[in-house]
Amino acid sequence: MSESKRDFLSLQNMLEQEPEFIPLISEEEEDNLNKEAVPDLLPILPLRNNVLFPGVVIPITIGRDKSIKLIEDAYKGNKTLGVLAQVKTDIEDPGFEDLNRIGTVAHILKRLKMPDGSTTVIIQGKRRFEIDKFVETEPYFKANVIGLKDAKIDLKKDKNLALLSSMKDMAMRIIKESPNIPSEATFAIKNIESPTFLVNFIASNLNIEVEKKQNLLELNDIALRIEEVISQLSVEIKMLSMKNEIHSKVKMDMDRQQREYFLNQQMRTIQDELGDNPVQNEVREFEKRAKTKKWGKTQKEAFNKELTKLGRMNPQGAEYSVQLNYIDLLLDLPWAELSKDNFNLKKSKKILDRDHFGLEKVKTRILEYLAVLKLKKDMKSPILCLYGPPGVGKTSLGKSVAEALGRKYVRMSLGGVHDEAEIRGHRRTYIGAMPGRVIQNIKKAKTSNPVFVLDEIDKISRSNHGDPSSALLEVLDPEQNFAFNDNFVELDYDLSNVLFIATANNLANIQGPLRDRMEIIEVNGYTVEEKIQIAKNHLIPKQISAHGIGVKDISFPKLILEQIVEEYTAESGVRGLEKEIAHMVRNRAKEIAMNEKFVAKVSSEDLQKVLGPSHGKDKYIGNEFAGVVTGLAWTQVGGDILYIETSLSKGKGKLTSTGNLGDVMKESTVLAHQFLKANATDFGLTSELFDNWDVHIHVPAGATPKDGPSAGITMLTAMASAFTQRKVKKYLAMTGEITLRGSVLPVGGIKEKILAARRANIKEIILSRKNEKDILDIKADYLKGLKFHYVDTMHEVLNIALLKEKVKNARNIS
Repeated sequence: MSESKRDFLSLQNMLEQEPEFIPLISEEEEDNLNKEAVPDLLPILPLRNNVLFPGVVIPITIGRDKSIKLIEDAYKGNKTLGVLAQVKTDIEDPGFEDLNRIGTVAHILKRLKMPDGSTTVIIQGKRRFEIDKFVETEPYFKANVIGLKDAKIDLKKDKNLALLSSMKDMAMRIIKESPNIPSEATFAIKNIESPTFLVNFIASNLNIEVEKKQNLLELNDIALRIEEVISQLSVEIKMLSMKNEIHSKVKMDMDRQQREYFLNQQMRTIQDELGDNPVQNEVREFEKRAKTKKWGKTQKEAFNKELTKLGRMNPQGAEYSVQLNYIDLLLDLPWAELSKDNFNLKKSKKILDRDHFGLEKVKTRILEYLAVLKLKKDMKSPILCLYGPPGVGKTSLGKSVAEALGRKYVRMSLGGVHDEAEIRGHRRTYIGAMPGRVIQNIKKAKTSNPVFVLDEIDKISRSNHGDPSSALLEVLDPEQNFAFNDNFVELDYDLSNVLFIATANNLANIQGPLRDRMEIIEVNGYTVEEKIQIAKNHLIPKQISAHGIGVKDISFPKLILEQIVEEYTAESGVRGLEKEIAHMVRNRAKEIAMNEKFVAKVSSEDLQKVLGPSHGKDKYIGNEFAGVVTGLAWTQVGGDILYIETSLSKGKGKLTSTGNLGDVMKESTVLAHQFLKANATDFGLTSELFDNWDVHIHVPAGATPKDGPSAGITMLTAMASAFTQRKVKKYLAMTGEITLRGSVLPVGGIKEKILAARRANIKEIILSRKNEKDILDIKADYLKGLKFHYVDTMHEVLNIALLKEKVKNARNIS
C-alpha cells in the first residue's frame, strides 16, 4: 500500500506529536467538511508525484519558487489552497494544460523547517473541486473553481457492506504481509468510521501510478471508487503473494558467492510469473529476425536447432553468452545476400583511371573479369595478388575496384598475424570464442560478394599457435572456398563470390602453395613523369584539402616537382613524395596563419628552406677509374644503382669482399674471381697475376645490407677492368647472374632497375637474353633513351663493357 516505510513513519510520528492532526475523522466531521463552502477563487498548488484525497493528511516537501511563495501567502492568510496533480510528473514548470481539472481543497495544518533547509507542510484534504477557469499565473496559479460533492454510499445494501468489508480486510492483509509497512498502520484502518474517508485513506496510500490515483479521485460514486480500490488491492496482494512464495523457495543458508546467483534466480522467477522471461524474449526476437533472412536449408535447420538449445540454457551459465553470440552471428551473416554488380564497363574504366595513374595490367584484368561476369553471370571470382614496392597504390586500388564494381569494400591487414585462429576462428568450446577475421569482415560488409583486400600477405608469420598462411589456402582456393569452414561458425560458407585482392612487397616470403592459388600481377614503380602527374592530379589536391588552405595559396611548377622526386625521394612509389608535398603545404599553412608574406609558386629556395639540403640525384660517376663498374639492384623501396669497386695489391692471390654483403653475393665474388682466373688467357692475362695480386671488392654503402646474385656480371667486369686497367664503357650499367662456366642468367626486378638507371642518367644496359621478355612487357615510356644489350656469356659482357683504351695513370700489372 504505502510507497515507502519512511514516508508512513514520518507521518505517523507527526501525528503522535500533534494529536490534533490525527486524520481519523467521523461521519459527522465528514458531513461538516462537505458543508464547508468552497471559495470561488483558490491559489493552485501543483503536485508532481501524489494526489490529495478529501480528509487525508499528507506531508509535502516544497521546492519550486512559485510553490514556496504560495505556501507563505496561504499560511499567513486563511491557510486554504487548491491542490491539483500534474498530468506528467517529469515537467518542472507546468502550465495550465499540464494540470488535471479535478483536485482537492486543502488546509495547511503545519509548516515545518527541515534540517536540510527545505520546507515541509502538512496539509489535509477538505472537498473536491473542479477548475472553472484559470485567472492568474503569477506569482502562482489562481483559478475559479466549482465545489464537488461525493455521492454517499448506502450501507443498508448488502453489496455495499460487502465491498466495504472486503476492502478493509484486503488492506489489513497487505499491512500484515508486507515487510515495508509498519503494523501500526492497522490502527488507522480499524479506527476510521467514515466509509468515504476509509476509501480515500486507502486510495491515498496505494502503491500505484499518479494517473490511476487521479482516476479514483474523479469518481463521484463511492461504491465505484471502492470497487476500483479493491481491484488495485487485488493486484498488490498477488504481487506480495508471489514475492513471499519466491522468498520462501530461495531462503537458505548461502555464502557471499551464492548470494548474487540466488537473487538473479528470484528475478527470473518473477519474470516467469509475469510472462516477461528475458530468455524467451531473446528467442522470440531471434525468430522474428530469422523470418526475413535469406539462407539455405542447411543453415536454417542448424539455426533452429541452436535456437532450441538456447531456450533450454541457464542464462547464468558461462556457455549461454557464447551460444547467444553464435546465434546472433548466424543472423548477421549475409548468407545469400549479394550486391548488384555494375556492368557499365566504360564507367568502371573511368573510375579506375580517375583514382590510379598507370597500373594498366590490374585495370585490364578487372575489366576482363567484369566483361566475363556480364556475359556468364555466375563466374567464380579470381584471386588476385598485386606485388610490388611500397607506395605504388596496391592497397588503395581495392577501394577503386570496389567502386567500379559497385560492391562493398573490406580490408584485412595480415601484417604480423601469427595465430591460425585469426583466420579460422576459435571453437565454441572456449569462453570468449569468436569467428575468424574473414567471417567478421564478411559480416561487416553485409554482402557475400565484397571486394576483400588481404593487405601485406607476405608479412604473415607463424608461431606455436599454428600457421595462418596455411589456413589461407582454403580461403584463397577457387576450388575450395565455396565451402569455407570457420571453427566458430561450423557451417560451410560460400566465399566464391568474394573478389579477393592480396597485396605483397616480396613474393619470396609467400609459401609456394599459397602463391600458386593466386593470379600474380606485378605492380611496378613509376617514372619521374608519372610521379609528377600523380602529384598534380592526386597528391597536391589531397594535401591542400587536408591542411585547410586554398588552391590559390600554393602551386608546384613541374620543375619543382621533378626536383622533389629526384633529389628528395628515392623510391618506386609516391609515399615519400606525398610526405614531402605535405611538408611544403604545412609550411604554407603556417605562413598563412601567422600572416607572413609568401609567394604562391614554390621555388627551389623554398625547398632548401623547408625540406633542407637535397641528397642529390643518383648520378653516374664516370669511367676514369679502373675496376669501378655500375650495377643495378632491386630493393624493398624500388630500384637503385650501386658501384662495384675493385682494388689490387701485391700479395698471394687473396680475395676479400666488404660492404655488408650477404652469402649469395659473397659467392658471386668467388665465382667471378675463379672464372676470370680460369679464362685469363682469353682476356690477355696470365695465371701468375692471380697468384701475385690480392683482390679486394667493396660495395658502398657499407652500412646497408646487400645480397642476391644479380651483381655477378658487374663484379666480373670490375675485376677484369682492374686486372687489364682498361676503361669501362661510359654511361653503362648491368645486372645478371653468372655461372662458373661463364653463362649469364636472368634476374628479377627489371623495371625497378631500369627506373633507377634512368634516374642516374645511364644510357646503355647489359641484361641476360632471357630478360628480354621482361623488357617487352614494359611500357615504351619507361624505355626512352635507353639501349639494351642482351647477352648469353660473360665474354659478350666484357666485349661490350671494356674499351681498348686504358685509364690514365694505368698501373703496370704483371
